[in-house]
Amino acid sequence: MIDHRPALARWRRLDVVVRDLPLGLAFLAASFVPAFQSHGTELGGVPARPFDALAVVVVLLESLPLAVRRRWPALCLTLVSLGFAVDQLRGYHSVAGAALAVALMSAGAHLERRRRVTALLFSVAYVPLAVVLFRLGSEPPAEFVTFFLLLVFAAGTGSWLRATRAAEAGRRRRVAEDTRATERIRIARELHDVVTHHVTAMVVQAEAARYLTAAPDRLDQTLTAITGTGRRAIADLRHLLDLLNPDHGPGITPPPGGLRTLVEHAREAGQPVEFAEEGTAAESAGSADLVAYRVVQEALTNALKHAHGSRTSVRVRHDEREIEVEVGTDGSGSRDASPGGSGRGLAGLRERVRVLGGDFSAEQAGAGFVVRARIPTGNRS
Repeated sequence: MIDHRPALARWRRLDVVVRDLPLGLAFLAASFVPAFQSHGTELGGVPARPFDALAVVVVLLESLPLAVRRRWPALCLTLVSLGFAVDQLRGYHSVAGAALAVALMSAGAHLERRRRVTALLFSVAYVPLAVVLFRLGSEPPAEFVTFFLLLVFAAGTGSWLRATRAAEAGRRRRVAEDTRATERIRIARELHDVVTHHVTAMVVQAEAARYLTAAPDRLDQTLTAITGTGRRAIADLRHLLDLLNPDHGPGITPPPGGLRTLVEHAREAGQPVEFAEEGTAAESAGSADLVAYRVVQEALTNALKHAHGSRTSVRVRHDEREIEVEVGTDGSGSRDASPGGSGRGLAGLRERVRVLGGDFSAEQAGAGFVVRARIPTGNRS
């Protein structure tokens, strides 16, 4: 089977005048076919006459301007209309007279400015043509009205095509804007989760370092932990930026190391975390793995902020149909360890889980706080 797409693509890259010229040439050629001569559009009943030198000029005037019907639609309509008027007055009745309908449709579809003025001028110009043809020919007045309505229909069809094209362009523009807005929100969420988690850990560690000046060994360990956290933040940001590169692919995946590495980072920041993971992750979980990772990350970040030093438990259960996450903090630690958050992270998590058809809750549990999420993987079995 022959693939015509490359040829079609090359054709579309040609200038619009070059692409429209064949239509004009087709009208020109058809007008000189002996069987078609004097069998074209006839308005007014003027007796037919054989083609002469002027007929050639008239046919050229009716046909070739179609090459600029999209680039200069008003000029095309003017020239074709002039050729059509002479054609009917002289009685050539060439096939090229049908080009008037094409010119009117093109004007309706592609004329950008002074559309109403153009329509009025050509309507007014039709009146003297009809009067002269009525006197020279034998057609009743009703025929001129009918022909004018056909011309209006052709122009109206072009206007309808223009409106349809504009509506489709508007729809595509709205879709593109919505897509960009969705992508910005997605990037903002990812940056929030990555930056907030690591910066919070660094703030907590830096504040703890204030009280370790008398213990050089522990101070050195804390500063080393801050350095490591900063490097991980840079690595995670690079990972995120790589994933957002269009050449990488559409999916954003959890950073290397997954949940265990995330828990270890929280422990290094001074948060006692118990971690338990049950079941085997589904081979195809879509974005559920990333959402589960972000739930644990945000919950641990909030624990570091608001309950630094409190016992925290992370429970994750996998199966083919869903991932269940529960992160609880008993709340007995210092709640002044770092600045409070805006709540944007939990709101973003709730929205992420909801989009996947899951459940999310974040609520007080006695003196502590517990975050729970049920995240469907999209697998039915």
